Amino acid sequence: MNYGKQIRHKWLLEDGMTFLNNGSFGATPIEVLAVQREWQERLERQPLRFVMRELPVALRSAANQMGEFIGAAGEDIVFVDNATTGVNAVVRSLIGTLQPGDELLTTSHVYNAVRQTMLYVCKVTGAVYKEVEVPFPVQSSGDVLERIKHAITPRTRFAMFDHITSPTGIIFPVKEIVQHCKEHGILVMIDGAHAPGMVDLNVEDIGADWYTGNFHKWLFAPKGCAFLHATKQQQATTHATLISHGYNMGFHAEFDFNGTKDWSSYLSATAGLEFFRQNGGAELRAYNHALTLQARNELLRAVPQQLPAPDDMLGSLAAIVLPVELEEQGDPIKQTTAMHDVLWDKHNIEVPIFPLSGKILLRVAVQCFNELPEYQHCASVLQTMYNSNNA
Repeated sequence: MNYGKQIRHKWLLEDGMTFLNNGSFGATPIEVLAVQREWQERLERQPLRFVMRELPVALRSAANQMGEFIGAAGEDIVFVDNATTGVNAVVRSLIGTLQPGDELLTTSHVYNAVRQTMLYVCKVTGAVYKEVEVPFPVQSSGDVLERIKHAITPRTRFAMFDHITSPTGIIFPVKEIVQHCKEHGILVMIDGAHAPGMVDLNVEDIGADWYTGNFHKWLFAPKGCAFLHATKQQQATTHATLISHGYNMGFHAEFDFNGTKDWSSYLSATAGLEFFRQNGGAELRAYNHALTLQARNELLRAVPQQLPAPDDMLGSLAAIVLPVELEEQGDPIKQTTAMHDVLWDKHNIEVPIFPLSGKILLRVAVQCFNELPEYQHCASVLQTMYNSNNA
């Protein structure tokens, strides 16, 4: 297959920019957007017939097809707008079961929206929020697993872990983590926001009570297309964040329809999957991984430091630590946003910069429309910036 510049015309991406941030929102191919428009027009031709008769069948058909790809029975998954929505549904469903002093466990690499959701539930219930510090750079999967094992206590009731971390792009050993949690009777959810399309995913094999992931990041679906998987044991007590007509009427009834909205992104997920397959599937994924390692190495030549993670702990994301100190009295988000804006406003490079555990990280993403010279350009700009700062 031909990737990079030769495939970029299949997206609406602006000419002239260095777009290294597929990880935040994804990028939907033109042909998938066309399928989405067809669904929107089908709704508008006869809204009542579509919503009452056609939508339930179409949603379940799409769920079955997407479930087969991610290693899950379609009857055990529902569509949600994004992984954050899936997390909210699960964690807020725990409110009636948690007691003061119960512990909710995650790691320091947790996505901030997930952190805030867990903190909210702790505030409401009196439960205790607990983060395992996982240093970055990361030494090994085994080190991550051991740190989590040591953080579990008799009070741990629920645990939430990333499959692929958002700020650092690290692939956690989720199957082993889940197995250990289950041995201790702990309910566990995996936030797989970046996993579908980036890694070879088998949700049922991982074995978590809940798993959520986005189809709009690495699997080419339109924006606002994700899934929530729940084991049959957990479905009856897992409620949609938006309570509506289907409350307590079953997993599908609660999530498939909870008010008027645009369902076209869900119904177009299969078109994104078909695009993935037609453009190489496993070959596309391998291209992204290989280019990610090359991109990371280019960045490390520009900003020398310890290897951030072993190669086998990366998929299509990679982060490096920038040689910049966080301002002691400043707002870290404001500081990192300002750094992002310099790269965009002056160099037309779209790449995210995050604060993490007192450090500032730059994270690159790879999608099949990217190619090595884009990362070399970013590395060259960084090298010039930091050499001039140290001069």
